[in-house]
Amino acid sequence: MEKIVIIPTYNEKENIANIIEAIFSLNQHFHVLVIDDSSPDGTALIVEELRSKYPDSLFLEERPQKSGLGTAYIFGFKWAVNRGYKFIFEMDADFSHNPKDLIRLYDACKNGNADVAVGSRYVAGGGNVNWPWDRVFLSKGGSIYTRLITWMPVQDPTAGFVCYKKEVLETINLDEIHFVGYAFQIEMKFAAWKLGFIIKEVPIIFEDRKFGSSKMNKGIVREGILGVLNLRWQSLFKNYRMRVKNNDVVTMSPYSNNVMAESK
Repeated sequence: MEKIVIIPTYNEKENIANIIEAIFSLNQHFHVLVIDDSSPDGTALIVEELRSKYPDSLFLEERPQKSGLGTAYIFGFKWAVNRGYKFIFEMDADFSHNPKDLIRLYDACKNGNADVAVGSRYVAGGGNVNWPWDRVFLSKGGSIYTRLITWMPVQDPTAGFVCYKKEVLETINLDEIHFVGYAFQIEMKFAAWKLGFIIKEVPIIFEDRKFGSSKMNKGIVREGILGVLNLRWQSLFKNYRMRVKNNDVVTMSPYSNNVMAESK
C-alpha cells in the first residue's frame, strides 16, 4: 500500500466509472478511495458495483449529506494516513485532471525533492482548455490575489490536483483546516509551506468537464476572497503543526474533528 487517489463525489454518475477505470488502466498500483456525499443520482451504487472487480484497490466511503469538498478531503486524508499510505493524491472525478498526470506528480514526490506536488495550470507548460473567459479570469485573478496576500510562492494555489507525502499530512493539524472550497486548497498548501515542506509545481493541462455540472457557486467564490484575508491574519497567531505528546501514536478519526492519541 504505497499510493492512493482520493476522489470526492456528488452526482458524478456520468464520470465516476470511467475515471476509476482510467486510473487502474495506468497499471501503476494506485488505489482509489471514493468519498460520496449521498449523491441522489446513484454515484455510490456505481462505485459499489465496481468494487467486485477491484476488491483490494477500490474503496468507498459514504457520508450522510453534502458537506463540502474540504471536509471530504480531510476525511480521506485521515483515512489514508491511518492505513499507512505513503503518497496521497487528490483529484476531481470529471476528467478535468488527466489521470496520466498522476504518474508525474508521484515522480515529483517519490524521486524528486517535493513533499507536495501540485498539478499547476500557471507554470510553464500548464494551461486551461475549454474554459469560459470568466472562469479563466476568476482563476488567474484568484491566484495572483492569493500570492499577493499570503506571499506563498505557488503559482496555482487553488489547484485541486495534488500529491502529498504522508509525512506532510501527519504533521499538519488537519482539524485546523476549516475552509471547504477554493480556500481549502489554498489553506492546505499554505499550511504545508508555513511548516517548511517543499512544494513543487508540475505543469498540467486542465480541461473543463464534458459531463455533469460544476460545483462552483457564489459562496465558494466568496469564501476564497474573504478566506485568503482571514488566512493571512490568522497566520500571525496560528500554528498548523500537530501537537502530540512524546511516545504517543497518532490515530486520526475521519468521522470527527478529533485526533486521538494512543499511548504505546
